Amino acid sequence: MTSTSNPSRLLILRALPLALFASASSVYGQTVSAPVSAPATQLEAINATDENVSVSVPTPPAYPGGQVGTGGQAGILGNADNMSSPFIVNSYTAKLIEDQQARTLGDAIKNDPTVQVGNGYGNFAETFVIRGFPLNNDDLAFNGLYGILPRQVLPTEMVERVEVFKGASAFLNGAAPGGSGLGGLINIQPKRGTDDPLTRLNVDYTGRGQVGGGVDIGRRWGDAGQFGVRVNAAHRDGQMSTKDADSRTSVLTLGLDYRGERLRASLDVGYQNIRYDHARPTINLTGDGVPDAPSSSVNYAQRWAWSKLQSTYAVARAEYDLSENWMAYAAVGTSHDKEDGLYSGATVNGNGIGSHSPLRTPYERTSVTGEVGLRGHFMTGSVGHQVNLGVSALRTSNHSAYQFFASQDRDIFNPIDSPYPEQITSSGGDIDNPGKVDRSILRSIALSDTLSFLDERILLTLGMRHQNLRHTAYDYSGAASSDYDKSIITPFFGVVFKPLNNVSLYANYIEGLTRGETAPLTADNRNEVFKPARTKQIEAGVKVDMGDYGASLAAFQLEKPEFYLDNETKIFSAAGEQRNRGIELSVYGQPTEGVRLVGGMTLMNARLQKTQDGLSDGNHAPGVPRFQATMGAEWDPAFAPGLTLQGYATYRGKQYVNKENEGTVAAWTRVDLGARYTTKLAGKETTFRFGIDNVFNKRYWATVAPQFGQLTAGNGRTVKASVSLSF
Repeated sequence: MTSTSNPSRLLILRALPLALFASASSVYGQTVSAPVSAPATQLEAINATDENVSVSVPTPPAYPGGQVGTGGQAGILGNADNMSSPFIVNSYTAKLIEDQQARTLGDAIKNDPTVQVGNGYGNFAETFVIRGFPLNNDDLAFNGLYGILPRQVLPTEMVERVEVFKGASAFLNGAAPGGSGLGGLINIQPKRGTDDPLTRLNVDYTGRGQVGGGVDIGRRWGDAGQFGVRVNAAHRDGQMSTKDADSRTSVLTLGLDYRGERLRASLDVGYQNIRYDHARPTINLTGDGVPDAPSSSVNYAQRWAWSKLQSTYAVARAEYDLSENWMAYAAVGTSHDKEDGLYSGATVNGNGIGSHSPLRTPYERTSVTGEVGLRGHFMTGSVGHQVNLGVSALRTSNHSAYQFFASQDRDIFNPIDSPYPEQITSSGGDIDNPGKVDRSILRSIALSDTLSFLDERILLTLGMRHQNLRHTAYDYSGAASSDYDKSIITPFFGVVFKPLNNVSLYANYIEGLTRGETAPLTADNRNEVFKPARTKQIEAGVKVDMGDYGASLAAFQLEKPEFYLDNETKIFSAAGEQRNRGIELSVYGQPTEGVRLVGGMTLMNARLQKTQDGLSDGNHAPGVPRFQATMGAEWDPAFAPGLTLQGYATYRGKQYVNKENEGTVAAWTRVDLGARYTTKLAGKETTFRFGIDNVFNKRYWATVAPQFGQLTAGNGRTVKASVSLSF
């Protein structure tokens, strides 16, 4: 680590012994891990070797305050309590999303100290960086399944939990289909029918003039409440936080579930339609310096630029208790995404002057996925075993075409309206009927055993996943241009030791795996597909659970082969390895009545090695700050019942814009403030929420994309307001 991180490390070393000492008086308990489709409920402590309990366990409950879960889903291992898991999962609840008025997944992720949020390559997709490596929206998981959720942007209406898994996850979830996710995973758990009847109406306002509304309906029926339904619908339209940038969003989701004595089943169906007009794109650099970030009152997008995203999906899942010790499960899902857009991403110098080449590119994705598995527990002498066997498969087919138009001048500080693009300079495929450009088939089988010793104070998990990755790329004439068929085994080792009743020490070795990278359309070798990539991770840490709140401290190392787009040669290719070493601290929960905290910090030393001719060896990896932190706090003042005051601060250290470390994006700090007030109007619970993101209207580049180097401008001051009525 660099010297700049020493004060932060000193703070951690001073605080940790205090937390460990305070935890010694707590009572020891453990929760079993298993996947399920049921809603989050309060759990009793369960002994994994007790032959009188079901293997299935609901979603881990939330800490007091209801904003952060005590655990999350861990792929084939199922739902896992954090104190019994050899890895870190930060789980953010629907209550947190509602309280913070998070409109999209990116808004909700602001609470995580390890994750960065930016936009896609020239478009308006939300992309994420976890532990220094990219995670595209394509590679989000839905209740453990890849390939289901809508591409690019995910509204939050149907989300019950956002579970951020830290680190490589090939053994747990299999290979990500979209070529990312080697540093972490985001899993989405959907809402379920509520035990108490719920009908909530919501009206909201965002940005400079975007108005929306929605409805959330939950019911259960049957003599034991075994049948459930959840309906969410929302629509928003109007100007965003950037001047003259508009968006329109429509969302409709339906969740049905059944909770019987031995059978649990669910069906989730969703539709969303999003359109952006005149929205600011990402910025690429010529290599001649880094411009200052422009004001949000300056819109350097073109008025003719637009993007349209339409998605549908359906997933069915079932679990059946074969006995008190064994459970079988299965799931199947399908999705279809249809996109189109005319984009105007710019390439500029340090003065913000350059050009853009308008790009029209329709895109369609069809996915079919499924899994079946068996989970059980048994004893061999004094040693407990929880075993998992799972088989999964995913097939995706992508269709696309493109048209590049003649270059036009661009000045991001003094934008002018360029004429509507008409002169096509290059193209591929039929723009009105896009042909197939690639097809992926991912198959895997995984097996694990969690052994428990000394009354479950020691948990040892051993596992492996055999994965077959088949990928075929096609040129725009329809002929296969590249093909690979690889089988890879990814092992897993994890251990948890509980020296005190509510303190867990853990360590793991796990690998990440994904289909090969694909060169972007702006590269001269566009659409070239590379071989599958793999990361190797070692990690160790400590977790503390104080009952009302918790904390975790992790140290890790990740090594990954790296690919970059060379801004001079315009070739996208392998460029050595990236080694990320870091320390993460997370805190969450309600340390005292009426006060809730969520946040933490990450120290990162991300170095390049084995680069071509050693020219970049030892350089810091682009797009990875050495230090980043976030902290959110809520306070319920006793003198004003029903009132809650909110404050959030986010810090990002400086980031290099290329692997040569020739330019940097300045460090920045953003402050968000808010308040909510809950009362009863005409006997109905009513909540008023008001917030201001980026209170001081800070101008900043939010992120630097690690692979492509494009910059995402941070949003300016953004006002959010909403009223919700429950009855």
